[in-house]
Parts: sequence; C-alpha cells; structure tokens
Amino acid sequence: MKLRYSPASPFARKVAIAGRVLGFADRIEMIDADGDPGDVVRSRNPLNKIPLLLTDEGMAIFDSRVILEYLDHLAGGHRILPAAPEARFRSLTQQALADGIMEASILVSYEDRWREPAQISQKWLAHQQKKVDQGLAALEADLPGDEIDVGTIAVASALGYLDLRQGGVWRQARPKLAAWLDGFAARVPAYGLTAA
Repeated sequence: MKLRYSPASPFARKVAIAGRVLGFADRIEMIDADGDPGDVVRSRNPLNKIPLLLTDEGMAIFDSRVILEYLDHLAGGHRILPAAPEARFRSLTQQALADGIMEASILVSYEDRWREPAQISQKWLAHQQKKVDQGLAALEADLPGDEIDVGTIAVASALGYLDLRQGGVWRQARPKLAAWLDGFAARVPAYGLTAA
C-alpha cells in the first residue's frame, strides 16, 4: 500500500499511527505528497486532499476516517473500531470531535500562513480558535480512556498538531488532558515514531 501524506498533517499522522498499531508499518509505503512530481493525489482524489491511501489492488481511499476503517477491516476487524455499540459510538464521536479540532487548527494555521497580513481576519481566527478551545474543554471534562482505538488515536493526533503548530500552549489550561496525552505517548510507540 502507498500512503500519500504530508509529515505535518494531523490526519496523515492519525493514519500512520493506526497503521503501526495494526502492524502494517512494513506494508504501507509513506510518500510525501509535497514532493509528488506525478501529482497522484490530484489525479486520484478529486478533492486534492491528503491522506490518500492506494491499496495493493490500486483502489484510492481517502479521508482519514475511511482509511482507518479500511485498515481495521484489513486487520480482521474490531481492532481499532470497537464492535460493541456503546464503545463504538463513543470512539467514533471522539474521532469526530478530534477531527473538528484538527480542521479548526489547520484553518488557523492556514490563515496566518497563506494570507497577506492585511487580509487576515481576526474574527475568523477567533471563530476557529473557539472551536479548538471548546473541543479541548470537552476532552478535559471527559477524558479519553486507555484503549487504543480510532477515537484515542484521533485525539492524540489533534493534540500533537496543537503541540506542533501552537507550541503546546493548550497544555497549561488542560493539565488532565496533557497528562492523558503523555500517557498515550508512553503506551503507544507509534505516536513518537510519527511525529513531524
């Protein structure tokens, strides 16, 4: 399998962590999409977004949530997607919350990196940062568990992205969540191995 990704993408990191957790590290070739002369991402994903997984059969799978479901299926099922309804929907909801934090964080990052200073909207930045802050507050109030599933992998990826792009400033206001991430990193070697 080939994974088109960007090293700084939290969505790609989510896939990379899951691939390692499921034992696919040696079966997934990581290809930095930024240096992709053939522009495979654009030709195989009409949304031109990463991560993009090309299966051994040549199928293009995109959106990190779908890729994680595919990898779980490939690993025999119910390894990172729980089977029991309560655990499954808690995990999927956690993943949705973490994905929302990632999306808002990326938009904050892009606003500063891609717009001219005169075009930067402080109102837009505050709107996106509020989503991040509310998501972190929800996670601090209802900490993820110790299981390794799509929810906890996504939360760890989101927090890692905040560490990367915002210097970890979230940690001081969310000490229980910071401790949870440190514990996740200690339990899951794939977290450290996938850092940008």
